[in-house]
Amino acid sequence: MSKIGYARVSTTDQKLDRQLELLKDCDKIFCDKISGTTHKRPELQKMLEYIRENDIVVVAELDRLGRNNKDLTDIMYKIQNKGATIEVLNLPSLKGIEDTNLRRLINNLIIELYKYQAESEWKKIRERQQQGIEIAKSAGKYTGRKRLFSENDPRLQHAIDLYKNGISIKRVEEMTGINAKTFRRYLDRLNLRQ
Repeated sequence: MSKIGYARVSTTDQKLDRQLELLKDCDKIFCDKISGTTHKRPELQKMLEYIRENDIVVVAELDRLGRNNKDLTDIMYKIQNKGATIEVLNLPSLKGIEDTNLRRLINNLIIELYKYQAESEWKKIRERQQQGIEIAKSAGKYTGRKRLFSENDPRLQHAIDLYKNGISIKRVEEMTGINAKTFRRYLDRLNLRQ
């Protein structure tokens, strides 16, 4: 049985120090610096592959594992499916409950409540962000994110030429390094989508 820690912050300029201090008693720690809303978290995937039966996955807060109920449920299922358990450090301790099944049941109920809370908080953040954008727009102060490419950017033009010659968007991404989602937005903006 090993204690496996998982820490996550949303951006590369945020610090993991506080979480790492809380996880210092773990045998191994996996860390991501990426949004909890994305499925492409390399260290989370490594952690899910690494854990074994009877291991305990330790996180400082539940929302470090994920930001919405579905993702959290999927991740927790993968952990439990391997015979491991989850310990969330900011949840109430259930060590005084002797009956293992009762302790697991109460732990799962508490986690369900916190999953709901984590998703609600994420929705509130998005709502407040959108309200701020709307206020800035109405005051004429919002310009949006700066576009990555101008319409005459050579790299974008090369990608468009490839696309016009029948190359798939996914292949264009591989060949030019322009994210497929970003490229689709440019194609739509320029009315070039086939």
